[in-house]
Amino acid sequence: MRRTLINWLGITGVVALVSYAVAVVISPTAYPAYDWMSQAVSDLSAQSAPSRMLWDQLATPYGVCSVVCATCSSIFVSERRVASRGFRLGVYLFAIMRWVSYVGYGMFPLSEAGTGQQGLQNIMHVYVVTTAVVLLSIASLVLLIVAGCRGRGVRGMGAFAAVALAMMLVGAIGQGVVPPAYFGVVERFSVFAAVGFDAVLGIYLFRGFA
Repeated sequence: MRRTLINWLGITGVVALVSYAVAVVISPTAYPAYDWMSQAVSDLSAQSAPSRMLWDQLATPYGVCSVVCATCSSIFVSERRVASRGFRLGVYLFAIMRWVSYVGYGMFPLSEAGTGQQGLQNIMHVYVVTTAVVLLSIASLVLLIVAGCRGRGVRGMGAFAAVALAMMLVGAIGQGVVPPAYFGVVERFSVFAAVGFDAVLGIYLFRGFA
């Protein structure tokens, strides 16, 4: 196929995954007291966290690239009328989720690492923005799974969506089941599910959803 600019922008999905993974791995070096097994990833970007500056430096490409990838994917599947209406709606919802995540977490970062329930800013971060992100993610992935089951051309995307949804459920359920000392471990299943799907979406966009 002849790739256009919008196809090449699919590479941003892979860049988003790499940027996020690097930030998660390296940022704790600037936060000596951070325990990745018990603390959430968002603690690294809290306003009072010593790792805040390093996190911003490493994760900035992730924030921008994830939005660009999801938005370009939405435009592409809309203009090319890719697959079914349900499939396209799933991609649209994923793009909306990316915008809500980027804007919402940017406006309402945690004020203190490890405190997710005190103050308006933390309440917005934990209960409003996170809830919206989770619901949009689940709705998007479910639609893509259903579309994958019904349409032969997008079965691969449906399979990847199923893996991402399973990871989210493991993270969500695990956070209420495992001891607090392992909260960070299961929480990473949820956060990497969406970021990993950014890369999948980007690769499909690069290939023209062929």
